[in-house]
Amino acid sequence: MNRRNMLWSALVSLGAGWAATRAQAATEAPIARQKVVYHLADSDRMNFAFGNIQNHLDGMGGPEHVSIVLVVLGPALRGFHRDGANPDITQRVAKLAKAGVGFAACKNTMKAQDVALDGLLPGFAVADRGGVVRIAELQAQGFAYIRP
Repeated sequence: MNRRNMLWSALVSLGAGWAATRAQAATEAPIARQKVVYHLADSDRMNFAFGNIQNHLDGMGGPEHVSIVLVVLGPALRGFHRDGANPDITQRVAKLAKAGVGFAACKNTMKAQDVALDGLLPGFAVADRGGVVRIAELQAQGFAYIRP
């Protein structure tokens, strides 16, 4: 093997080693904190939304890597009324709230359904200017929008 071939082989090996190191560093980089707002209006989508949110938390490596807010309005809010709430929904809300998921109830829907904040499951806050306004506010703050 002559000197030119040896030099070329050395350069190729160095380049491949550098590329492999960069690829490994990219996969070990810290996960950027995501911000996501989930929009729930359809009562028949509640379990699907909860599944999406749990998968999102798990996929990001836990609540320390993602901020999630679930904004509930329309018919879906009935499923979160304290009186008559499905025990499974009550448990899931408590579990997600413990993991840092925020819950916001549309004030307009609350008024239409004649329910106060204390009439909803624990963990909810009121979206005073309405659910769709709250969603838009969160999007303006950099939250990604998901409607399961």
